[in-house]
Amino acid sequence: MSTLPPCPACGSEYTYEDGLMLVCPECAHEWSPGEATETAEETRVVRDANGNPLADGDTVIVVKDLKIKGSSSVVKVGTKVRNIRIVDGDHDIDCRIDGIGAMKLKSEFVKKDAG
Repeated sequence: MSTLPPCPACGSEYTYEDGLMLVCPECAHEWSPGEATETAEETRVVRDANGNPLADGDTVIVVKDLKIKGSSSVVKVGTKVRNIRIVDGDHDIDCRIDGIGAMKLKSEFVKKDAG
């Protein structure tokens, strides 16, 4: 069993030493063993269309008409979405929109509500 730490970028446990560096064969990330590492979740910041950072529980406003896949419904510009959750993935906002239900949105199509 290897005593080397897992890769901080992808979490792979198949790391190996290459001279003074540690290397991950799965994502090719290299780091020094004494280096303070942060996980990808700690460094990831989700930003809205204007570049403002978003957090769980924020209220956002839709800045573009969004067609809903598999439906003839549309989320209109100016729709206010309360109590969002930040999640991993391409659609990084999980929310519930009044009259439509649970949805996932891309952060590039919303702006943080100032109020």
